[in-house]
Amino acid sequence: MSNSVFRKFDIIYKSVGKMKIDNPGKFVFKLNFIIENYAHLGHLGATLILLFTAVCFGIVPLFAKTLQETGTSSAAIALYRYGFTALLMAPFLPFSREKWREALLLIFSGLFMGLSWIGYLEAIKVASIAVAGIVYMSYPVFTLLFAWPMVGQRPTLRGVMSVGLVMVSVCLIFSPDNLSGTSVKALLWSLPAPISFGFIIVVISGCLHRLTTYERLACATLGATMGLIPLVLESTGAEFIYAIPDHWFAIAGITFFTALLPQLLYTWACPCVGPNRSAATGTFELPTMFIIGWLAFDETMGAREVIAAILIVLAIVLAPVVQARKTSVQK
Repeated sequence: MSNSVFRKFDIIYKSVGKMKIDNPGKFVFKLNFIIENYAHLGHLGATLILLFTAVCFGIVPLFAKTLQETGTSSAAIALYRYGFTALLMAPFLPFSREKWREALLLIFSGLFMGLSWIGYLEAIKVASIAVAGIVYMSYPVFTLLFAWPMVGQRPTLRGVMSVGLVMVSVCLIFSPDNLSGTSVKALLWSLPAPISFGFIIVVISGCLHRLTTYERLACATLGATMGLIPLVLESTGAEFIYAIPDHWFAIAGITFFTALLPQLLYTWACPCVGPNRSAATGTFELPTMFIIGWLAFDETMGAREVIAAILIVLAIVLAPVVQARKTSVQK
């Protein structure tokens, strides 16, 4: 890693360390200032940022299963995760005519993502975190498939090999002994989650040229929230709001550490390396899930899990970098 990258990370680290999170709005504006002024980290820097977001996304089960144990529905948990971010990012929604098309594309992508995430939450309720994570980690395949027709990025040998390593790691963990009829059904219902995530990776990394980082996050979380609110109101009514004081720690964790912060960084770094590297780097979420399942929920972590984690690291290194086309962003 070059000294310039080290210096930029040191500046960002010191800047974040001085930030007070007593007011979420102030935090967001300060973080935006840092991103706008130190956004040119290059391919290596963007990859490291994506690795950090993968770890944040990987700790979702820690907070989600805690809320599930209290009887909170999967739709309500998903709304906690996306809803607060959408509310906080609402001032950044784009209203200029030249941005409508991209904004609508991202809103509908977010709606699909929010609804499909319910299936993933149902999967971790009945299956182990590792097994549910395996199904979710199939999204690089869908990213590779969507990137060709949507942004004209043909699958390269390195891209196919990277996806192949991810799928080999998935097959290492997938064992019929770990599955029951109920968990198989839940895992099948969770399949739309990796499809939607693979799709939105391509949208963010290659289809948006006018939206700023904040506008992208605002649109995506708005779409997810729009899809989840009717389901939550129908199933629990206003109870999900009354439950916030009782479960504030888990709700704050799933809102800030697995949503607002990593999603903001992801939407910023993703276009710097393109869909293939973004998807491959994101699969570092799986080893994080292994560790969370092992430490917090007494799930087994053996040689197969370690080998799978090594293969995922190799897939990240192998994944090609294809930067999005340079276009001016309308502020």
